[in-house]
Amino acid sequence: MIAVVAALALALLGLGAGLAAPAQAATSATVPLPFGCNAAAAPGVMHCLGYTAKSTRHGSSKARYQTTGSSTSSGFTPSQLRSAYNLSATGSSSETVAVVDAFNDPNAAADLAAYRSAYGLPACTAASGCFKQESQTGSTSSLPSTDYGWSEEESLDLDMVSAICSGCRILLVEAASATEADLDAAENTAAATSGVVAISNSWGGSESSSETTDDAAFNHHGIAITASSGDGGYGVIWPAASPYVTAVGGTSLKTASNARGWTESAWSTSSTEGTGSGCSAYEKQPSWQTNLKLPAGCADRVVADVSAVADPATGVAVYDTANSCGSSSWCDLLISLGLVTGADGWVQVGGTSAASPIIASVYALAGNTSGSSNGSYPYGETAHLNDVISGSTSTCTPAYLCTAEVGYDGPTGLGTPNGTGAF
Repeated sequence: MIAVVAALALALLGLGAGLAAPAQAATSATVPLPFGCNAAAAPGVMHCLGYTAKSTRHGSSKARYQTTGSSTSSGFTPSQLRSAYNLSATGSSSETVAVVDAFNDPNAAADLAAYRSAYGLPACTAASGCFKQESQTGSTSSLPSTDYGWSEEESLDLDMVSAICSGCRILLVEAASATEADLDAAENTAAATSGVVAISNSWGGSESSSETTDDAAFNHHGIAITASSGDGGYGVIWPAASPYVTAVGGTSLKTASNARGWTESAWSTSSTEGTGSGCSAYEKQPSWQTNLKLPAGCADRVVADVSAVADPATGVAVYDTANSCGSSSWCDLLISLGLVTGADGWVQVGGTSAASPIIASVYALAGNTSGSSNGSYPYGETAHLNDVISGSTSTCTPAYLCTAEVGYDGPTGLGTPNGTGAF
């Protein structure tokens, strides 16, 4: 298979400069590349919600996706993210943030170590008890088969937990497959683990009439559970629609000359790429949303609840080396052309896959999850959130379901963290 891909790459490159200009025009620097696991699947099968940026945010004229950058040129760093969201605490080793994903990332521990070392974060290893990687049954020796697309997702999730809650322990639970049944089993395994205070889920799938029954996997009192709202623009996915989770939308995050030093808008790359939002087809509206007295037009659960950075063009730095072709410059070329799944070092990434572990980690920093069983807490603490009031993903009725505005809106929810007070 690698030989076939290589031949195709050579053929593309052999077309010469005559193809270069059209390729540049067809792949604008704002167009992200979905992770290998980010594709709509059959009913009952979930997909991840991450993207690789077309180029670094420091500028590039290459008509290729970023393959390898550096810890300072490939997206927002831990210190920048913590500045943007006014976070000073670093967390405690008595608190564990769990990440639930599908399939195995064979380089998870090594890539996590590289990320943390690059930014001077304390080591978090299996030997010290800080990091644990296990299957949906809790086994640390019999892990699922490898999937390089899901490996990208796992690196993103682990790095975002490290960026926000560097003092927390991390548990990675890998489901045997991306089926809802396996991911639900992994969710329950994570929730049953002593010390887990928050669980992040950077995946989802289309809503179905059975989801209100399936919600049981996310009903764990005393644990804050987050779920990405989706990357397909206006529309709702599950489990973000579940009333037992905090549905996390996505923003574009940029530095600014205002008092905060940052500004955010609802993330929208195109009509089919941007933060998910809308009115659930099956979930009833929980009381904490009913109390908002939202405009008529949606009597059911509204997504999202809160948000964080997700736009790949203003994305985060991640270290990932899991791929199918190795670490040669030839492999890097194949990855940069989007012909091989995975990464080979520092990349700038986004998607609401980044936002979910960020918010889960803020919950851990806040230390208020003991009474949690749903996403209601932020609704009583809106003064501790940055209200996002610009940006739209579509045209819809009522408009707040797809357009950011003062107060609550679908794309960004109540807003982004301003410290830990809303969590």
